[in-house]
Amino acid sequence: MSQLQRRLTLYGLTMIAVGSCIGAGIFATPGEIVATFPHAGWVLVLWITGGLVTLTGALTFAELGGMFPKAGGIYVYLKEAYGKLPAFLYGWVTLLVVNTGSLAALGLIFAKYLTFYMPLTEAAQIGVAISVIGGLTLFNIMGINTSQWIISVFTTTKLLALLAVVLLASMLKDQTTHEHVWSLSENLPADWPGLLLTALIGVLWSFGGWHHATYLAGETRHPQRNVPRAMLLGAVIVTLTYVLTNLAYLWLLPLETIARTERVAGDALEAVLDGGGKAVALLIGVSVFGTIAIYTMSAPRIYFAMARDGVFFERLARLHPRFKTPANAMGAQAIWAIILLLLWGQFHDLITYVTFIDIGFMTLAGIGIFLFRKRHADMARPYRAWGYPVVPGLYILITSAFLLNTLIEKPIQAIAGLVVLGIGIVLYRFFDRSETNNPSDEILDDEASL
Repeated sequence: MSQLQRRLTLYGLTMIAVGSCIGAGIFATPGEIVATFPHAGWVLVLWITGGLVTLTGALTFAELGGMFPKAGGIYVYLKEAYGKLPAFLYGWVTLLVVNTGSLAALGLIFAKYLTFYMPLTEAAQIGVAISVIGGLTLFNIMGINTSQWIISVFTTTKLLALLAVVLLASMLKDQTTHEHVWSLSENLPADWPGLLLTALIGVLWSFGGWHHATYLAGETRHPQRNVPRAMLLGAVIVTLTYVLTNLAYLWLLPLETIARTERVAGDALEAVLDGGGKAVALLIGVSVFGTIAIYTMSAPRIYFAMARDGVFFERLARLHPRFKTPANAMGAQAIWAIILLLLWGQFHDLITYVTFIDIGFMTLAGIGIFLFRKRHADMARPYRAWGYPVVPGLYILITSAFLLNTLIEKPIQAIAGLVVLGIGIVLYRFFDRSETNNPSDEILDDEASL
């Protein structure tokens, strides 16, 4: 049976880790965060905290990535730690809602910002979104080198563009007349601890996605070394980018304006530059396009691994005969994402509701590092998590607190997530072919060879 080809470089995989984080969040969530906690100094602390949380996660998953350099990433970690059912449920939720729902949302966002340059009806915007998802899926099917080139170009472009925004803001900040309170001890609301936790939700959402680098371990050169490095580099780059970008917003706009706007980047540049809104629309379009390119390519490696493990449609385990990519898995994801796009009004709330289930699986995978240290003490670890057990413990503690808060504050999300998981358990019994046909162990061992 054909195997995946190891052609992803460290730079390419790092750009995947970075680009999957920096999509639309940095342009949408700052306003909500400032509205929740209107304090300049603490806003920067929140973004730094989000970066530290991401770094603890990257340090934790770096060890797991070095131990299991196989296609599917977190799916593999869950399977090795808890068995096939939890791993299947992770892939099931990713396909049914999390990744496909994100693709549908990103496609609509891209089309919306395209209207800054040309008039588009609502039907035309849906058509654009479908075309982008379908077109990028086809490009990614054409080989990992093609995907690596597209993603590297667009992620590098968005990083350079955000750096340009920061530099421009630093040069023009003296033109603004507002003043912020930067001292962390001044102007605090009475219920500031609770408000900080609420504001942190949007920050953590904006940092989500760096783990997509783990999905592609089966196609990475020297994965035991490069997968951990890519996640760590990605976490640092995204943190610096987010902190500096929010500092630029604060330099150019008063807190009241940031809190009211849904287009903070555009308003920030419009304050000091004619045509700044259109320039930012172009930047957001490039950013979202690059993220769609990553999502159409990365997550299908999970469905591919599931099929090879005998717990999903067998056809999804097949590689393209020429390009050696999981074309069927990528096509299936694109089709379902387009269906969600066409039914967006009925499904967009569900996508929000089950996102916390995705974080729950991430927490379970993080706990796996403790299980593996105990079960496989003699197993080779090309990378050992720095600060163990404190750093992985912090990641698990913070994400667990986030889950608990969601269960208390938004129980409907828990109910929707449990329903989706319940359907997945039923389907697992239907799909599981492990006793009669399970070629994955031999194949994935081949993929992991260096």
